Amino acid sequence: MKKNLKVSVIQSSLFWENAEANRQLFSEKISTISEETNLIILPEMFTTGFTMNASKVAEKEKGETLQWMQLEAKKKDCAITGSVVISEDNNYYNRLFFVFPDGNYKTYDKRHTFTLAGEDKTYKAGKKQVIIDYLGWKIYPLICYDLRFPVWARNTQNYHLLLYVANWPEKRITAWDALLKARAIENMCYCIGVNRTGKDSNQHLYIGHSAVYDVLGRQISNPNFEEDFTETISLQKSHIETHRKHLQFLNDRDEFILK
Repeated sequence: MKKNLKVSVIQSSLFWENAEANRQLFSEKISTISEETNLIILPEMFTTGFTMNASKVAEKEKGETLQWMQLEAKKKDCAITGSVVISEDNNYYNRLFFVFPDGNYKTYDKRHTFTLAGEDKTYKAGKKQVIIDYLGWKIYPLICYDLRFPVWARNTQNYHLLLYVANWPEKRITAWDALLKARAIENMCYCIGVNRTGKDSNQHLYIGHSAVYDVLGRQISNPNFEEDFTETISLQKSHIETHRKHLQFLNDRDEFILK
């Protein structure tokens, strides 16, 4: 069990629908992480950008990107997470991989597909929540549009870290900032959002705003967060335990029934 979890956030622009170029890009960025880290977080659809051309870019689950993640996790002796376009059983999924240092992995399929962009017509929505046990920390990974739905994130399982990987555009960045902070406060957990930067081939602009918030909703990450950057932050289990014991807000939570 680790009392402190070191998490590395990589905010970056992406090459449009070019998995090989993006894997190389992130290999270079990962290699610059000189300090010890336990978890590296990449954006949503980090090999392609937020594309609806699933038939063009989709991989099988155990394809090149998963193999690349397993290799990088082994080299850095840490876990790596991010989402990828996956083809399975004649369906496409926006699937997050959480790859452990030993190469084992867990997956989460995006529950709330983004109807405004037609994601619901291209990708099949997931139905299961996934809580990951890693180094004594309970981690709940979600994807982008999931951020707008607090019931799906409600901390009924006493997780410690809520994380979102995203391609969240500049035009709605105010909502991103507000909701990440709110999810941390209402769930009394660390909340991390990792977004991309740059412009995609649909001319959507992304300005990052990747951030790490503590239990009280205080941003503890880089405040100058519109450029590409890599940052490693230490999360403290004692911070969560102390404030949950003192404030006890989670004792008064509603017990929602998810369908």
